[in-house]
Amino acid sequence: MQHLLFLLPISLFLHQIHDIGADGCDPCVRDACRSVTCAAPELLTKDDCNCCDRCLSIEGEECGGRDETRARCAPGMVCVSRSSFRSGTSSFSDGTGFCLCEEDGAVCGSDGRTHSSVCALRLQSWKTQSQGKRSVHKVHDGECTFAPVITVAPKKIHNVTGAQVYLSCEVKAIPTPSISWRKVTESPKGIRLFEELPGDRVNVAVQVRGGPSRHESSSWVMVSSDNLIYKKKHGQCHSNNYVINIL
Repeated sequence: MQHLLFLLPISLFLHQIHDIGADGCDPCVRDACRSVTCAAPELLTKDDCNCCDRCLSIEGEECGGRDETRARCAPGMVCVSRSSFRSGTSSFSDGTGFCLCEEDGAVCGSDGRTHSSVCALRLQSWKTQSQGKRSVHKVHDGECTFAPVITVAPKKIHNVTGAQVYLSCEVKAIPTPSISWRKVTESPKGIRLFEELPGDRVNVAVQVRGGPSRHESSSWVMVSSDNLIYKKKHGQCHSNNYVINIL
């Protein structure tokens, strides 16, 4: 009788091992799986037990881990370990990291947009194809070029004799634009002339600097009160081939 009681727990233990499986997975019950929606159909995959649907992680999303999630990165990406910036316990699961594209650097896509990486471009291409649109491919490395756009245009200025005149202009383009100022004058015969500023004028100051945002240039011109007799100033903000008149 004692011999039979000794064999019973062993047989139950072997039965449990058989149910778990050699790969450590429980029996697959698909009805218990959660419904998932991925950013693109190409990101849909199966979990480690080949049972439930799961989404591959994209750039910046969590990957790795020692719990039941064990998120994996999409093709072309690597899982980089995430160091905790706080002392003590981390808010992330033990052993997790984040997905990073293997190819670093921005790229220009055929959609005319600059993408942070070729992985981001690939994801956008998957999204557009799922919407029945054309795929997006890389045109060249680096950001897409675009013609100068005046983000802040100079305004009309009316002044009294002896007051200063201050005009500003902001332009954005890739490559980063340069800004120059010209004063518009009219000859007695009605011909418009453009005088580059500041020229040899001691009462005119011009400054150009980068910013406030990336690939943007800012500039201002100030005309002091010395010999300032006009009640209305005329000027011109010129950026590459784009010109805006100041009337």
